[in-house]
Amino acid sequence: MKRRRFVDLSIAIEPDLPSDPEMMIPQIQYMNHDEGADMMTMFFPGLNKEDLPGGKGWTVEMLQLSSHSGTHLDAPWHYHPTMDKGKRSLTIDEIPLDWCMGNGVVLDLRHLPDGYKVLPQDIEAALQKIDYQLQPRDIVLVMTGADKHWGTADYLSKGCGMGREATLWILDKGIKVVGIDAWGWDRPFSHIQEEYQKTGDASIIWEGHFAGIEKCYCHIEKLKGLDQLPPYGFTFFCFPVKIKGASGGWIRAVAIIDEE
Repeated sequence: MKRRRFVDLSIAIEPDLPSDPEMMIPQIQYMNHDEGADMMTMFFPGLNKEDLPGGKGWTVEMLQLSSHSGTHLDAPWHYHPTMDKGKRSLTIDEIPLDWCMGNGVVLDLRHLPDGYKVLPQDIEAALQKIDYQLQPRDIVLVMTGADKHWGTADYLSKGCGMGREATLWILDKGIKVVGIDAWGWDRPFSHIQEEYQKTGDASIIWEGHFAGIEKCYCHIEKLKGLDQLPPYGFTFFCFPVKIKGASGGWIRAVAIIDEE
């Protein structure tokens, strides 16, 4: 009899970690049970804290964060105002839900160095290694190994990144959603900055994202634990929180594996 194994592929939203640029680091204010009891007395005039079980009330958290904090799905609106060579880009609340569930495929690119720009031939080699051909609406997950550095300042500079041509190569197979276990879909900014300073070539900046101007797609950033998955043969879920008109939304990325 088969059983279903659920694999959580999401990082937690945590305050004060150096794994984002400083202005994007989430802040969380935790209200404890004693503070919650004080708040409850405001809602119910005449109530004393002692009337509550153990004198304790509810807990609440107040968050200050971006729509790209934690494991999240980027909408085409994040990349550019237009997609598919001229159409208005979709915002996160407009993403079709059937895009967000599909057959998952893991491409192991951990052998590539930090800052390397992934090319179409690298994708082809990774698929040949697992003897798999991409099918329309597969969800392609790129494993760079960067997730092992989550929680440290090194995280921002770790992992290879997807170039424009590699991104379009995948999208041409009928793929609508992809993901990566690094901070961003493109190469780490520090590597792009260094190359840009030498060459002045603006085409290398955010080229994987800007591929969405030509072909509509969504990508997931800040995944974790892709090494827990088989190369294919599992179902992947990435439904985003519905934020009106937003460029991204937080997800709980989950894989389901049917096992004997």
